[in-house]
Amino acid sequence: MRKGHLLKPPVNREAIILYREILRTARAFYWPNEDGEQWSQVLAKSARKEFEEARYERDPLIIARLLVVGRDAMMQAQNKFTDMEEKMKEHISRTRGN
Repeated sequence: MRKGHLLKPPVNREAIILYREILRTARAFYWPNEDGEQWSQVLAKSARKEFEEARYERDPLIIARLLVVGRDAMMQAQNKFTDMEEKMKEHISRTRGN
């Protein structure tokens, strides 16, 4: 067994974990875009396309960069969603007089 193997999942497993987390995040975007397509579906298709394009990448530095950039983008989307959700709750609370 490699040293540090238990501490860090293999790259392909890391990619699968990230992909699943992106799909879970995408489900939160339930409203439609200008064309009437659900944002959750748009985001899921986009994620699938990005992962398929990088599927056969073998350069460890590029793979690491893709994973870091992907996780960062997903976390930014999650944070923006959470911020907007909080603002909506505050607005609803103020307008209902609660």
